[in-house]
Amino acid sequence: MRQRVPAGDNRKRSVCDACDYIHYENPRLVLGAVLEWQGDILLCRRAIEPRYGLWTLPAGFMENRESTEDAAARESREEAHAHANQMQLFTLIDVPGISQVHVFYRGVLRDGQHSPGAESLETALFSEERIPWPQLAFQSVRLTLEHYFADRRAGEFKIRKLSARVSGN
Repeated sequence: MRQRVPAGDNRKRSVCDACDYIHYENPRLVLGAVLEWQGDILLCRRAIEPRYGLWTLPAGFMENRESTEDAAARESREEAHAHANQMQLFTLIDVPGISQVHVFYRGVLRDGQHSPGAESLETALFSEERIPWPQLAFQSVRLTLEHYFADRRAGEFKIRKLSARVSGN
């Protein structure tokens, strides 16, 4: 494989010199959920890098043959043993500096039940006033929560397209 612009393209790609096979490297999708229970929001404290020990919404990489909603629900189950109801698209956040797109749904935490999964040190429900803002792991989570609380106060949720800093923090 060598980096070059293949015929009919306009970007450098990894191309096999022997057979001209093009290995495309495309952005990764991260899916997650804002799950509410009786006014509080579910957060997970990360047990993995990057940002070990910091708080985040349940989220992770989308798998092949999975819808975005299914990915957000699966990540909620994996990271917080949480089951979501009434999922609706909420934010789409471009993070070009790390070649990712973060998509968050909003929903209701079924039965209020949650506990740490393998990638979480702990899970907890937080009121808006108790969100650990300085300890949030990612800018996309901060943006999503800021818009969530603003929309909730306004009484109307909107789907938002946003951008996060190049570093993805």
